[in-house]
Amino acid sequence: MSLVWTFLVAAAVITAAFTGSVAALTGAIAESAGKAVTVALGLVGVMTLWLGLMRVAEEAGLVTQVARLVRPVMRRLFPEIPPDHPALGSMVLNLSANLLGLGNAATPFGVRAMQELETLNPRKGVATDAQALFAVMNTASLQLVPATVIALRAGAGSRAPAEILGATLVASAFGLVVAVTVARLLARLRLGEAP
Repeated sequence: MSLVWTFLVAAAVITAAFTGSVAALTGAIAESAGKAVTVALGLVGVMTLWLGLMRVAEEAGLVTQVARLVRPVMRRLFPEIPPDHPALGSMVLNLSANLLGLGNAATPFGVRAMQELETLNPRKGVATDAQALFAVMNTASLQLVPATVIALRAGAGSRAPAEILGATLVASAFGLVVAVTVARLLARLRLGEAP
């Protein structure tokens, strides 16, 4: 990924030099950096609130209760994970944060879930079907309320920052169904595995 960013920056600088717009590029860099700080500070409140609520829910045992409620779905998707394994709680937290559109808040829970799933892995360092499926679900993530995008739209001055709810729900639902279906099919095919 660093190579991609290096290429993009180098291409911008070279293009600006050849077109004589280095001053415009410098101004755009400064303006973008200022906007980035403003957006980041605006998101701090949302992220802090969500992480705090999730920590309280975890300490109060709410995560365990939610995990029990979604256990039938999780058992069908992840039959190789024992019912009371700690990975399920972290997975539920991750999926819940993604459901609310707080992808950045979901990251710590996703990392913890992967660490817990690794304890069940017989071949350390090689992703299991459960790890691959969880990564797919985390990446595709169904979003009921895209809170981060709504916050970004509101910060950018949108008159109706929440008007994207319907489109986001439909797109993320289809994306999740396709992603899970493909992951399950590839798990059955066991591509690249030696016979």
